[in-house]
Amino acid sequence: MRISGGKARGIPLRTSKAPELRPATEANRERLFSSLGQQIQNARVLDLFAGTGAYGLEALSRGAAEAYFVEKNRKITKDLQDNLSKVLKSAELSKDVGEVFQRDVVDFLNSSPKKQFDILFLDPPYAEIDPLRERLFSRIRNNQFVHSDSLLIHECPAGEYEEPTGW
Repeated sequence: MRISGGKARGIPLRTSKAPELRPATEANRERLFSSLGQQIQNARVLDLFAGTGAYGLEALSRGAAEAYFVEKNRKITKDLQDNLSKVLKSAELSKDVGEVFQRDVVDFLNSSPKKQFDILFLDPPYAEIDPLRERLFSRIRNNQFVHSDSLLIHECPAGEYEEPTGW
């Protein structure tokens, strides 16, 4: 698994062997970021349930201004921090453009400073989607993490998307 485009293209990403980890494939990320085009430039990005950090790291490599990563698993977070360091070094970016939070996503959304993000990646473990969906979406919206032009990219199993109330 590696960064598919931008300044850090080709940088390999460290991936833990955790059963709950389901990294976004390089091909899927390349298609997604091709469709985003210039929207990624100078964007503030929030990568929730970050895992390897592939979405947020890809965004930084392709010109995002900053990226925040939230992952609760300690071992996965360690790998994510290593991945962030490699991408920042390869892309010649300052250390203050990326930050990793080892936290439960719902707790983070309840207590973190209220910053607005241009692009949010939401890729929870599939088993957690249904029990968390409404709480996650209401906290993202009600806690001012988004603005009128924000883009929320939510990955879920095929055929199981259910639009949250009020979106």
